[in-house]
Amino acid sequence: MVIKPLFVKESTLGLRLLLAVVLLAVLIVADLRYNALQSTRSVMEIAAAPVYWVADLPGRMAEWNEDNLVSRDDLQEENARLKRENLVLQGRSHQMASLQAENVRLRALLNSSAILRDDVLVAELIGVSPDPVRHQLVLNKGEMDGVYVGQPLIDADGLLGQIVEVSPINSRALLITDATHSIPVQVNRNGVRAIAEGTGSLGSLEIHHVSATTDIQEGDLLVTSGLGGRFPVGYPVAVVDKIERDPGQPFAYITAMPSAALDRSRHVLLVFTPTPAREG
Repeated sequence: MVIKPLFVKESTLGLRLLLAVVLLAVLIVADLRYNALQSTRSVMEIAAAPVYWVADLPGRMAEWNEDNLVSRDDLQEENARLKRENLVLQGRSHQMASLQAENVRLRALLNSSAILRDDVLVAELIGVSPDPVRHQLVLNKGEMDGVYVGQPLIDADGLLGQIVEVSPINSRALLITDATHSIPVQVNRNGVRAIAEGTGSLGSLEIHHVSATTDIQEGDLLVTSGLGGRFPVGYPVAVVDKIERDPGQPFAYITAMPSAALDRSRHVLLVFTPTPAREG
């Protein structure tokens, strides 16, 4: 059995290490001075690219999972949040549309008041009669504002009715379509006089006491005649939409559509006439 001395192995290992260090130093100097290893370095980078890609794969997978894989609870929560936001935006959109429409109506109302010869007061609708048979409105102006019984009520398009009840801060108005309401009118085209009575329907008035031979036509505008002193002359009331003449009857059957927006007006004008017919 031959025993090799240990110092021979250590000497060989040290020699190899020294040669490796010298070779490394030569390569570094050659690369720094003469760029001799450029091609070798390029080849090594190409060869190492797959290694880099594989090493970076777990991180990229985790990032992809975070961006694309969402739990069911997160999806439900986000869906609920989007629904709430959509509902809020829709509500704001509807509110803006409502405000814009109300602004248009107020402009029309103020423009109509500019051409009136009488003083007016803007009032707001705050309630309607719960009785479907009674066509009445509750307004936010009352006796403290100068409102009185019998005061005419108009909107931008025509006559609405008149005040029938007054309290210190509120008032109640009777619409021209109420079955108990009647108003003297005349045909704007030729001055023919008649009486317009409510039918209980917001879209219709009946015109009474018009002879079957009287010159009145569909489409004629009916305005207040001023008879009786309750309503000033010349306010639009309705437009004739139907005429039936029976040879056996002395009067024609005539209906008319109110000019005012009886079921839509939110703001109205209370007209102060120079000599109001006050009651009570």
